[in-house]
Amino acid sequence: MSRLTSQPWAALQGLGPVVSEALARVLSGDPAERVLDRTLRAHRDLSREGRQALKEAVFNVGLWRRRLGFLLASPDASPSQLLFALLHGLVGVPASDAASWAGLEAPLPLRTGTPPSLALRASLPDWLADHFSRELGAEAEDFCARLNVPGPITLRVNPARISREALASRLASEGVTTRPGSWSPLALHIDGPRPNLYGLASLREGLFEVQDEGSQLLGLLVDAQPGETVLDLCAGAGGKTLQLGAAMKDSGRLLAYDPDAERLDRLQQRASRAGLTRVQVLRTPPAPGLNVDRVLADAPCSELGSLRRGPDLRFRLTPDSLSQYTAVQRDILARAADVVRPGGRVVYATCTLNRAENQDVVADFLRSRPDFRAVTPGAGWLPDACLQEGFLLVTPHRHGTDGFFAAVLERRTEG
Repeated sequence: MSRLTSQPWAALQGLGPVVSEALARVLSGDPAERVLDRTLRAHRDLSREGRQALKEAVFNVGLWRRRLGFLLASPDASPSQLLFALLHGLVGVPASDAASWAGLEAPLPLRTGTPPSLALRASLPDWLADHFSRELGAEAEDFCARLNVPGPITLRVNPARISREALASRLASEGVTTRPGSWSPLALHIDGPRPNLYGLASLREGLFEVQDEGSQLLGLLVDAQPGETVLDLCAGAGGKTLQLGAAMKDSGRLLAYDPDAERLDRLQQRASRAGLTRVQVLRTPPAPGLNVDRVLADAPCSELGSLRRGPDLRFRLTPDSLSQYTAVQRDILARAADVVRPGGRVVYATCTLNRAENQDVVADFLRSRPDFRAVTPGAGWLPDACLQEGFLLVTPHRHGTDGFFAAVLERRTEG
């Protein structure tokens, strides 16, 4: 809550109708980022403080809606009422000011005391709070609290072009202060407010990419080597593909597949900027028997590990999210196994905290494929603090990263 007290809330004066309209769309299910972008475009005359206050109001009412409803003793409160509850109940703005800035004629009574359930305290759907309690036990409260704090802006250095230390110096010369990450040797966290990264010459020169530190660990677990054949089976727009290419020193064969053709097009553009010439985009799924050395299978998932990245993501999920991807995940892992050579490695990964999508998928796979075995992730370099039950598991409350799971699976050599 502490960061909320430093926002320019007084700049909301007179913006009540604008904020209420934006909040109504977010509360009805429209993505908050899109709503905010459209609102700011429609009100280009807002001051810098007004834009900041509007952004914080939209994001934080969208995020804290359940706790604010508890404070108001009304789960169906209006946007203006929710904004008042945010300003007075959570931020501590005097009641008269909070009412004025929220566009209300008078203050409203608010409940006092701690909400009685984890779902209300952390502003989560009941089913999701129950899920985290089952997954994390006594740690669920701390984990859920961290979901309500924006994650850091983390950069991954492109070691093919510059060292982490040299990148930090270069960014400092461009007015961006950073500090090293705690887990990935490639990570730099940005200190202070978010800069305009796309305005930096260092980004245009391909010296870094924006990538969560936990995500960087997935690429490091592949342990891609120069001269090998490596496949990124769920490449998306290619953040981890670029990481693998740098590790391979732009040699060997780096294959990238994703069913989304537009994302693959963006990957090709990013690879060119990063100075990678060996990335081969696959427009159809790779065939069994390809005999690659290593496969990264960062599978589609419920994405519970990245909920802090959007204030409304948790409210656009349904209980079905916990099971809707498991069949796809099993299929992806089977495909990965079919294309890796004996002695090769598959890294199966998700950005979720859900045993059904993580440990259970791996256990089923190992039962059906005795020619594979699970090995300790990052042996010799990854701290034990990042391991649980023989798998990588990092979370916001333990590691400051988004939530990620990974299993390292090696195919036994014949005989």
